[in-house]
Amino acid sequence: SFRSPLVTPLIFGLLLQAPFTQPSTITQPNFVLLLADDLGIGDVGCYGNDTIRTPNIDRLAKEGVKLTQHISAAPLCTPSRAAFLTGRYPLRSGMDAINNYRVIFWNAGSGGLPPNETTFAKILQHQGYSTGLIGKWHQGVNCESRNDHCHHPLKHGFDYFYGMPFTLISDCQPTETPEMDRAFRRKLWLSTQMIALLTLTAVLGKLTGLISVHWKTLTCLAGFSLLFFISWFSSYGFVRYWNCIMMRNHGITEQPMVTDRTTSLILRESISFIERNKHKPFLLFLSFLHSHTPLLTTEKFLGRSRHGLYGDNVEEMDWMVGQVLDAIDKEGLKDTTLVYFASDHGGWLERQEGERQLGGWNGIYKGGKAMGGWEGGIRVPGIFRWPGVLPAGTVIDEPTSLMDIYPTVVHLAGGAVPQDRVMDGRDLLPLLRGAVARSEHEFLFHYCGVHLHAARWHQKDTGAVWKAHYVTPIFSPPGAGACYDRGHCPCFGEGVTHHEPPLLFELSRDPSEAKPLSADTEPLFDTVIRKIGRAIEEHRRTLTPVPEQLSVSNVVWKPWLQPCCGTFPFCWCDKEGDN
Repeated sequence: SFRSPLVTPLIFGLLLQAPFTQPSTITQPNFVLLLADDLGIGDVGCYGNDTIRTPNIDRLAKEGVKLTQHISAAPLCTPSRAAFLTGRYPLRSGMDAINNYRVIFWNAGSGGLPPNETTFAKILQHQGYSTGLIGKWHQGVNCESRNDHCHHPLKHGFDYFYGMPFTLISDCQPTETPEMDRAFRRKLWLSTQMIALLTLTAVLGKLTGLISVHWKTLTCLAGFSLLFFISWFSSYGFVRYWNCIMMRNHGITEQPMVTDRTTSLILRESISFIERNKHKPFLLFLSFLHSHTPLLTTEKFLGRSRHGLYGDNVEEMDWMVGQVLDAIDKEGLKDTTLVYFASDHGGWLERQEGERQLGGWNGIYKGGKAMGGWEGGIRVPGIFRWPGVLPAGTVIDEPTSLMDIYPTVVHLAGGAVPQDRVMDGRDLLPLLRGAVARSEHEFLFHYCGVHLHAARWHQKDTGAVWKAHYVTPIFSPPGAGACYDRGHCPCFGEGVTHHEPPLLFELSRDPSEAKPLSADTEPLFDTVIRKIGRAIEEHRRTLTPVPEQLSVSNVVWKPWLQPCCGTFPFCWCDKEGDN
């Protein structure tokens, strides 16, 4: 045939040419992981918000893959980030709580991400990557002494760290109402006043002869009053100095932090890290302080959104995302860099000051931050961009997890996930590229602290997603959708309801979890409940006892562990200002 001399070399050439979406054409891509703090899925334009402008995050979705069922492993910062870093449910590392102290509370606590956990950063470090963490850590600092840094980012695979070892709280802003342990602090103040009043009354009674008591007893009572006050005021009275600090690697640069320049410093450090490492593979984990209270927002963005200060703060974060993307483009790294954007958990519905709403919005999904079962607490934005490898403008409505970042990043870097422990994350690349249609997750388990509140079953033959709730918080006021009288919903005790049989929802038909199913309304009710129940039993058999990192003894303030840039307790410095 006259066509064979032309067709044969053409076919041969096509066979030699690498497919457009074949990631092996790029060995060891760069990774830029962008993680927002307390951002609700309903706060982003590409997820349906029309009052907050997020053009740069929206651009990521347009140029990449948007996940609509991206699930956090926990509804609070510390456990969610532990799961993100390790690819494992947080209770496997002891990073979920059996009590009401569900996050790291002090820089001077002894709990934190255990040294025997292997983060994805540590594996990438061994693969020759430069690894940097800019922003929030909230995984602990020290174990036994002020400078052992056993939980520090540099002990967990990061070559470079600049940011807060703790988390942003309103106590960091002198003009804001204190946020940390607010109710407990009020009780301590009341107890101090009552003890002081008792002491003063006894002294006056002694002086007027109305009470017969020895001066030695009064001295002991006065001493007790003073010691009680010092015992708690030495920690809670100086929260801004103890927790609101900035570090570069092991050194403290600001104590307390100067919040007016925090945003510009974090952005500067992020861009500088990209520029310094552009000639070798790098991992940049930009862990935003936005959009956690006190909503640090520069004057340039104040009053710009239609959603108050919270909206201004989110729009500023979106601008920061754009600046990082511009830096990637400027260095010619766009096609060799996988960019990921997500939030650590849902928006904080109860965070209000008077008429001001300072927390996020979770769209059509019920619940929010601190709620381990309801979608609003755990369903978050999830966006990937990698030009030439991931198909642009793709939307995937399959269950995925923040824990999936671990195996995805590790495999792309040429590493291997640990084989000596249970891993809960799954490699997302086949799903993101369209090589498979279904997520590898058949079941996902939703914890509130160490308490299992819900579980979902992804029925792969039909695509249905069933979710069973075994425990739900009691909203207050009733029907409000959140726990406004408490500040956040509890995981156990009088503030929750146990369900037997469980509440069952079919999320693909009822994503808002508005209409629970029953045996009368759903023919598969009993079958689904049994299937999920067996999966929970199998899951629990994979759990092994580990030290509780968030136990009361680990979260309390220990002065000998307090990071200090001076001679304790005189801890103050401003090295950024000096520069």
